Amino acid sequence: MPVLRIDPIADGRWREFINTHPAASIFHTPEWLEALRRTYDFIPVACVLTNAEHRIVAGIPFCEVHSRLTGRRMVSLPFSDHCDPLVHDKNDLTALLAEAQQNVTKGRFKYVELRPLTMHPGESQPMAVVHRLHLARSWDQVRNGFHKNHVVRRHAHAQQQALLYEEGCSDALIRKFYELLLLTRRKHRLPPQPMAWFQNLSRSLGDRLKIRVLSKDGLPVASTITLSFKTVRTYKYSCSNPKFNSIAGTVLLIWRTIEDALNEGASELDLGRSDLDNPGLIAFKDHWGAAKSPLAYYRFPQRSGRKLHKSAVASFAKRLLVSIPDPVFSALGGLFYKHAA
Repeated sequence: MPVLRIDPIADGRWREFINTHPAASIFHTPEWLEALRRTYDFIPVACVLTNAEHRIVAGIPFCEVHSRLTGRRMVSLPFSDHCDPLVHDKNDLTALLAEAQQNVTKGRFKYVELRPLTMHPGESQPMAVVHRLHLARSWDQVRNGFHKNHVVRRHAHAQQQALLYEEGCSDALIRKFYELLLLTRRKHRLPPQPMAWFQNLSRSLGDRLKIRVLSKDGLPVASTITLSFKTVRTYKYSCSNPKFNSIAGTVLLIWRTIEDALNEGASELDLGRSDLDNPGLIAFKDHWGAAKSPLAYYRFPQRSGRKLHKSAVASFAKRLLVSIPDPVFSALGGLFYKHAA
């Protein structure tokens, strides 16, 4: 079968395909791709195989990134923790990847990058781990996997605080989330994603995106963003005010997320990727009893060095001044992520 290139946003066959493929995630959806296009001007394209009825039977979504600073490349997919090729076997994967690789050999792009969970096209060094919490069981069974000190006791402590809980996807909640995101990114000396990214995600995903915010005395102290697709809930973003970390607001929000997911019949909570050089984050997710698996990105042509953009991120972050005004801080982050996907 010849490999076709389609627009996964405009071509309705892509939505039909991912709605039936068991490995499809929120990151494969036209809504996620639309938010990437709106925010960063990336060009979504999918390499697909079709049957005699012209229905898609295998496919890989990409974003074409065109940057004057960092070059042109095909990434599957920017700012997605993982994005499995939706294929039946290695033959499908080889055929689809060959189509994308031709863009490199013909000089149109510097490289092609995949972020697979299971269907990996070649050997590479793991650079991160992914935590996934199995939810197709009773609440007691899930809760028994929580660490007694780091989760259960901290949750009990948070419940004793006078906290206001809010959830939804309104502009007001986005602003509260973003206020906390700026504080968190300053703390880690990393550029923030632009406000427009979260606004576009909310507009594209609708009620598939949920913002949870905790406030104390009218001041936001912790917030998370979760995404929903089929029976999987994805814990994508988290931020907090460092002055209130002792409250354990994030623990309370994740606990609430798990309770809600169980009540909705979800089968899994995807806690996302954690870099291997971030042992604190890995331990935090371990405390929830989630299964941990290695994550290795694939790039053609291969490049020496474990991290693709780690040095660029670190170099950029070191130049950020903690006193820089919020609007400038956010604008610099938007510029950075447009070129560092």
